[in-house]
Amino acid sequence: MRCVMVMFDSLCRRFLEPYGCTDTYTPNFARLAQHSVRFDRCYAGSLPCMPARREMHTGRYNFLHRSWGPIEPFDESMPRILREGGVHSHLCSDHTHYWEDGGATYHTKYSTWEGFRGQEGDRWKGVVDGVALPELLKPFTEPGRQRCFQRDEVDRSYFAKDEAMHPQNMTFSAGLEFLRTNKDADNWFLQIECFDPHEPYFSYDRYKALYPDDYHGPQFDWPDYAPVTETPEQIEHLRNQYRALVSMCDDSLGRVLDQFDRENLWKDTMLIVCTDHGFLLSEHGYWAKNYMPQYNEIANTPLFLWDPRLGTAGQACGQLVQTIDLPVTILRFFGLPVPETMQGRDLRKVLQEDAPVRQGALFGVFGAHVCVTDGRYVLMKAPASPDNAPLYEYTLMPQHMDHAFTAQEMQDAQLHPGFSFTAGYPLMKLPADRSGFAYPDLLFDLESDPQQLHPLEDEAVKARMTALLVQLMRENDAPQEQYARLGLEA
Repeated sequence: MRCVMVMFDSLCRRFLEPYGCTDTYTPNFARLAQHSVRFDRCYAGSLPCMPARREMHTGRYNFLHRSWGPIEPFDESMPRILREGGVHSHLCSDHTHYWEDGGATYHTKYSTWEGFRGQEGDRWKGVVDGVALPELLKPFTEPGRQRCFQRDEVDRSYFAKDEAMHPQNMTFSAGLEFLRTNKDADNWFLQIECFDPHEPYFSYDRYKALYPDDYHGPQFDWPDYAPVTETPEQIEHLRNQYRALVSMCDDSLGRVLDQFDRENLWKDTMLIVCTDHGFLLSEHGYWAKNYMPQYNEIANTPLFLWDPRLGTAGQACGQLVQTIDLPVTILRFFGLPVPETMQGRDLRKVLQEDAPVRQGALFGVFGAHVCVTDGRYVLMKAPASPDNAPLYEYTLMPQHMDHAFTAQEMQDAQLHPGFSFTAGYPLMKLPADRSGFAYPDLLFDLESDPQQLHPLEDEAVKARMTALLVQLMRENDAPQEQYARLGLEA
């Protein structure tokens, strides 16, 4: 048994031809859809990047207990279980967060791994005096933001003229090398994970030429995480930069599909193509993904799955599935036991019988809305008080994205006995600050309002969805204060 998972970051399904897009060139995604099952109701769970990857390892939600951070010592990791069960797991990635403080325990769970540098202001090439920044569309006065822009300009200079040297292409080339090397071997799992089409939206002229526009301003391929203030011309230009990068990702996907065709890997190799979350490109008046309500543009993600045992292809599936289902599906595919702590479902049943595997799905960002969907309705439950309290982080790995928790953050740490999934480990309980989240409860009917433009006022539906949310929180062993924070009965 063999399995390949191709994972993109911030891949929006509304820019893919199999999901009805007509203005982005993605022929290989269309080709993939003919070789697999396309899922129409796949939802993220925990956002953004590393919380989603923790779910890819552990098969359970992250965002009710902790924000961004490493794999915990007690976590059951799918790649580690594969490795210990006699299945070689290999990671090829240019996702730089794997090599920062807040993600540095993920890649070590694989049997082998290789990484490629240069994405999103990676601290990679040493140019002491930096470079002159191009004129930006608007000033970024925060010093850290300016340094990231400057580092990115340095990094780009090393691959801007040679597409083969781009981190995305290096990642896929490494994945293809693994496939060629191990085409006659059995019992392996390959994860090809690229940072693109995450911002900044750098690509090459041949992709940008697919999306001409009338914009003639300064370089603009990196949106701020802020409400939209740009002109329609600027918005369309930035969207075109994203489209160009998606088309570049499509080319990379085509290289994998070509290898599947050449070696007839379709006969015995599972293929999963997925992402962690989407991105708002001015929809609902926002750029980005993590400080606003988690609209479907962010939470409803693309997913394609080919299972050689069943041979189901060229079909769409409307059953409700989630990111946490993928590690369970992979472990079952290899015939390995699934730990009781994993809450995902094996998607084989969905493919085989088009049968539901869950009643509802939770999703959200730590300290923000706790969201639930049953596939038709979406309820986003907001904090009940303006100070968004009480809110705590539970961890043995007090690391933010690129630095440890400060001494001030640790001052009021308590020892907590742990949860049902922490294998007897006690945890640090740390007060968390997520003040400033001032959005109300939101309820949407995706059948009558798929773009989520008109919040629904229906107390009966809200009560039913709230009951479903509480049920799923209980099943996830949510901290008691999360109920209080949301104004719910535990």
